[in-house]
Amino acid sequence: MTSEFSALGKKVDYKYDKPDASLLESFDNKHPENNYVVKLECNEFTAICPVTGQPDFAKIDIEYIPDSKLVESKSLKLYLFSFRNHGEFHEDCVNRIANDIWSLLEPKWIKVTGNFNSRGGIAIVPVVEKGKKD
Repeated sequence: MTSEFSALGKKVDYKYDKPDASLLESFDNKHPENNYVVKLECNEFTAICPVTGQPDFAKIDIEYIPDSKLVESKSLKLYLFSFRNHGEFHEDCVNRIANDIWSLLEPKWIKVTGNFNSRGGIAIVPVVEKGKKD
């Protein structure tokens, strides 16, 4: 099964300079008749503040109800790593992640939450939700 993926089971070169949705891969959902939630917890997300150049650290939670496709987890990891040296505000990162996964999977519903570490005493937690969770 790993032969159908470009990264799974293979050594890869990590890209850190800009978010790259082309890294995302999917596979067929074997249970499209069921409304079930897939939750992915990404505890080591980093991006760069576009103003100060300081690193921003976050836990990104991705929840979705798949339709015909599921996201392949190693490709998701590589995609999230691609934000590492990219300057973008928290809200923009979370919206980009939601939109890129939505475009790839066309799920029934998706919710992406960015739990960013506090900076200056304020934690920013953007949440993007698309579709219907019925």
